[in-house]
Amino acid sequence: MVLKLSGEALAESSGFGLDSAVLNQIANEVFETRSELGVDIAIVVGGGNFWRGIKGADSGMDQAQADYMGMIATVMNALALQDALENVGQQSRVMTAVEMPKVAEPYIRRRAERHLEKGRVVILAGGTGNPFFTTDTAAALRAAEISAQAILKGTHSGIDGVYSADPKLDPTATRFKKISYLDVINKGLKVMDSTAITFCRDNNIPIVVFNLLEQGNVKSILRGAEIGTLVE
Repeated sequence: MVLKLSGEALAESSGFGLDSAVLNQIANEVFETRSELGVDIAIVVGGGNFWRGIKGADSGMDQAQADYMGMIATVMNALALQDALENVGQQSRVMTAVEMPKVAEPYIRRRAERHLEKGRVVILAGGTGNPFFTTDTAAALRAAEISAQAILKGTHSGIDGVYSADPKLDPTATRFKKISYLDVINKGLKVMDSTAITFCRDNNIPIVVFNLLEQGNVKSILRGAEIGTLVE
């Protein structure tokens, strides 16, 4: 399976930087899931806690330049997550679509599959390696490439699934237990960007949106518990 983490999920309460407690919690969750269930786990990380390409573009920066900066930010998060994983005893490899041979392996599909077969967690950074595409799209693409059975998209800030409206602004918002890809697009629900949703639909990759910061959720989902929202 592919676990999709936003950069903001790893951030301190200010929304910037890295929260060591969150990194440690995620690392323990991944380690326990891998050990107890024997599931192959690849993680795609965002970089919004350091830089968001859209922010630079909105301020007048060249879109491609801003997006490349965002790709570099994802590598910073990947290295921090790798350190946290190895501190709890989980072997891992960072692979990036933007080549940085001093700090990470280049992303090569077959090599990633070999790492997974050997019980290593593969952390995928650098997005797709191309500007104008989000890390959500990277997660969908990598999931298809490595034949993942699902994408688990972890949320933060207490949101535990997909709602009919923003539950922080609308107290009448209701959580969907299950929703179709098409409804997500038609209703404009902010699950993943439309490119990623369409790609998952075309390749029959289910998405589970859940509260990442509630301990045990990853294991429970993989054991079949109805947690969060299933998009399929």
